[in-house]
Amino acid sequence: MAKDPLADAGFYFDELNKLRVLEPEVSHSTSELKEECKEFVDKIGQFQKTVGGLIDLVDELAKEAETEKMKAIGARNLLKSVAKQREAQQQQLQALITEKKMQLERSLQELTGADGSST
Repeated sequence: MAKDPLADAGFYFDELNKLRVLEPEVSHSTSELKEECKEFVDKIGQFQKTVGGLIDLVDELAKEAETEKMKAIGARNLLKSVAKQREAQQQQLQALITEKKMQLERSLQELTGADGSST
Protein backbone atom coordinates (compact mmCIF):
# COMPACT_ATOMS: atom_id res chain seq x y z
CA MET A 1 0.00 0.00 0.00
CA ALA A 2 1.40 3.35 -1.03
CA LYS A 3 1.99 6.00 1.52
CA ASP A 4 -0.08 9.14 1.19
CA PRO A 5 2.28 12.14 1.22
CA LEU A 6 -0.53 14.44 2.40
CA ALA A 7 -1.29 12.12 5.34
CA ASP A 8 2.38 12.10 6.20
CA ALA A 9 2.26 15.90 6.27
CA GLY A 10 -0.87 15.83 8.51
CA PHE A 11 -3.45 16.66 5.87
CA TYR A 12 -6.50 14.48 5.18
CA PHE A 13 -9.55 14.50 2.96
CA ASP A 14 -12.98 14.00 4.56
CA GLU A 15 -16.04 12.30 3.05
CA LEU A 16 -16.89 15.53 1.19
CA ASN A 17 -13.36 15.67 -0.18
CA LYS A 18 -12.55 18.74 1.89
CA LEU A 19 -9.00 19.10 3.09
CA ARG A 20 -8.72 18.60 6.85
CA VAL A 21 -5.88 18.86 9.34
CA LEU A 22 -7.30 16.16 11.66
CA GLU A 23 -7.28 12.48 10.99
CA PRO A 24 -10.74 11.21 10.03
CA GLU A 25 -10.89 8.94 13.12
CA VAL A 26 -9.99 11.85 15.42
CA SER A 27 -12.51 14.06 13.68
CA HIS A 28 -15.18 11.39 14.03
CA SER A 29 -14.33 10.86 17.73
CA THR A 30 -14.44 14.62 18.29
CA SER A 31 -17.88 14.82 16.67
CA GLU A 32 -19.15 11.94 18.83
CA LEU A 33 -17.73 13.56 21.94
CA LYS A 34 -19.39 16.86 20.96
CA GLU A 35 -22.77 15.08 20.61
CA GLU A 36 -22.31 13.27 23.92
CA CYS A 37 -21.46 16.56 25.62
CA LYS A 38 -24.55 18.18 24.13
CA GLU A 39 -26.72 15.32 25.39
CA PHE A 40 -25.05 15.55 28.80
CA VAL A 41 -25.64 19.32 28.99
CA ASP A 42 -29.29 18.77 27.98
CA LYS A 43 -29.70 16.12 30.69
CA ILE A 44 -28.07 18.39 33.27
CA GLY A 45 -30.45 21.18 32.25
CA GLN A 46 -33.42 18.85 32.64
CA PHE A 47 -32.07 17.68 36.00
CA GLN A 48 -31.70 21.28 37.19
CA LYS A 49 -35.25 22.02 36.07
CA THR A 50 -36.54 18.96 37.95
CA VAL A 51 -34.54 19.81 41.07
CA GLY A 52 -35.73 23.42 40.87
CA GLY A 53 -39.34 22.21 40.80
CA LEU A 54 -38.66 19.92 43.75
CA ILE A 55 -37.05 22.76 45.71
CA ASP A 56 -40.05 24.99 44.99
CA LEU A 57 -42.39 22.23 46.17
CA VAL A 58 -40.39 21.68 49.37
CA ASP A 59 -40.34 25.45 50.02
CA GLU A 60 -44.11 25.59 49.60
CA LEU A 61 -44.57 22.66 51.97
CA ALA A 62 -42.26 24.33 54.47
CA LYS A 63 -44.34 27.51 54.31
CA GLU A 64 -47.53 25.53 54.84
CA ALA A 65 -45.96 23.66 57.76
CA GLU A 66 -44.84 26.95 59.30
CA THR A 67 -48.36 28.37 58.89
CA GLU A 68 -49.88 25.31 60.56
CA LYS A 69 -47.28 25.51 63.31
CA MET A 70 -48.22 29.13 63.99
CA LYS A 71 -51.90 28.20 64.05
CA ALA A 72 -51.17 25.42 66.54
CA ILE A 73 -49.14 27.76 68.74
CA GLY A 74 -51.97 30.31 68.63
CA ALA A 75 -54.54 27.65 69.53
CA ARG A 76 -52.35 26.41 72.40
CA ASN A 77 -51.92 29.96 73.73
CA LEU A 78 -55.67 30.54 73.45
CA LEU A 79 -56.32 27.32 75.34
CA LYS A 80 -53.90 28.37 78.09
CA SER A 81 -55.62 31.76 78.25
CA VAL A 82 -59.05 30.15 78.51
CA ALA A 83 -57.78 27.82 81.24
CA LYS A 84 -56.39 30.78 83.22
CA GLN A 85 -59.68 32.65 82.78
CA ARG A 86 -61.60 29.62 84.04
CA GLU A 87 -59.27 29.29 87.01
CA ALA A 88 -59.73 32.97 87.86
CA GLN A 89 -63.49 32.63 87.45
CA GLN A 90 -63.47 29.54 89.67
CA GLN A 91 -61.57 31.45 92.36
CA GLN A 92 -64.06 34.33 92.12
CA LEU A 93 -66.99 31.93 92.40
CA GLN A 94 -65.33 30.16 95.34
CA ALA A 95 -64.87 33.53 97.07
CA LEU A 96 -68.53 34.38 96.35
CA ILE A 97 -69.64 31.01 97.77
CA THR A 98 -67.59 31.63 100.92
CA GLU A 99 -69.08 35.13 101.25
CA LYS A 100 -72.63 33.80 100.79
CA LYS A 101 -72.02 31.06 103.38
CA MET A 102 -70.84 33.70 105.85
CA GLN A 103 -73.95 35.78 105.09
CA LEU A 104 -76.11 32.70 105.63
CA GLU A 105 -74.44 31.97 108.98
CA ARG A 106 -74.93 35.59 110.11
CA SER A 107 -78.54 35.52 108.99
CA LEU A 108 -79.10 32.21 110.79
CA GLN A 109 -77.44 33.60 113.92
CA GLU A 110 -79.62 36.71 113.76
CA LEU A 111 -82.67 34.57 113.24
CA THR A 112 -81.87 32.19 116.07
CA GLY A 113 -80.78 35.11 118.25
CA ALA A 114 -84.08 36.84 117.61
CA ASP A 115 -86.01 33.64 118.35
CA GLY A 116 -83.93 32.93 121.46
CA SER A 117 -84.38 36.43 122.98
CA SER A 118 -88.16 36.41 122.66
CA THR A 119 -88.59 33.30 124.73
